[in-house]
Amino acid sequence: MTPELSIAFEGLATIDAWALSAIGVKALGYAMAFLAVGGALFLAVFPEIPPDTARKVRLVTAAASLAALIDLALRVGIRAARISGMGLEGMIDLRMVQIVWESPLGTAAFVEALGLILVLLVLVRGTVAGAATLVGATLVAVAFTEVGHSLGDNRAFLAALLTLHILTGAFWVGSFYPLFEVAGEPEGHRILYRFGQVAMGTVAILALAGLGFAWIAVGTITGLTQTAYGVTLLAKIVFVAMLLGLAALNKLFFVPALRTGEPGAARLLKRSIAFEAALVLVIFVATATLTSVTTPPMNLD
Repeated sequence: MTPELSIAFEGLATIDAWALSAIGVKALGYAMAFLAVGGALFLAVFPEIPPDTARKVRLVTAAASLAALIDLALRVGIRAARISGMGLEGMIDLRMVQIVWESPLGTAAFVEALGLILVLLVLVRGTVAGAATLVGATLVAVAFTEVGHSLGDNRAFLAALLTLHILTGAFWVGSFYPLFEVAGEPEGHRILYRFGQVAMGTVAILALAGLGFAWIAVGTITGLTQTAYGVTLLAKIVFVAMLLGLAALNKLFFVPALRTGEPGAARLLKRSIAFEAALVLVIFVATATLTSVTTPPMNLD
């Protein structure tokens, strides 16, 4: 028997080994999908990055797309195992897999897989391939609206908020690797400065869309403090606030220091970007927990 964890918060599902597996695989899927989408968006917005850096970003983006495709298959299998109660046998039981495939998760997996395949065209140069890559990135973002807590009242509005949240968040996540690379380049400060200008708008959209979605899902202070969803959301908000603080340090201190050629500026900036990436991984785990084992207050009644 797998030991179960019981916590006195409303809206918390049973947490067993399969639930933990679902959280882990989903968090990894978020990371890979965001990296793939974000890489495609970054290349479109910053075509002026050094050719060698652009080549590396294309490879990382394609690798993330492939990893996300594999992760999708694992998510479907784990979902089949969870709903069947059959464990490993349920993962490969064709009847259970078909049930999952015909559920919202199956629809989301199909849309996301199509998007990820299109994102692989990032390896191909040209206007048509570039446009197809952006279509793929958008499809991946839309796929997130087919599952989770956007399936409820105000669906169209919630889906729009979530799509904006995903695209802007992915752009930020996809920027970590190229910005880390250009931080050591002689003219890297120019790209970093322009990113800071662009990020002001994207971060505002990211925050407003996220807060709007959260408020609709939670609705009350009680829902925020006395439900599993609300408490997990609070933890996520704390980590997001830390992430925004690091981004502000980069824009206000580290990038200007790099621009003026201060010793050690590139090292400090790279370290800050690495910390940002680590915080994002924690946020992905919190988000995977929200959508795997908790129910938002709006769906509890």
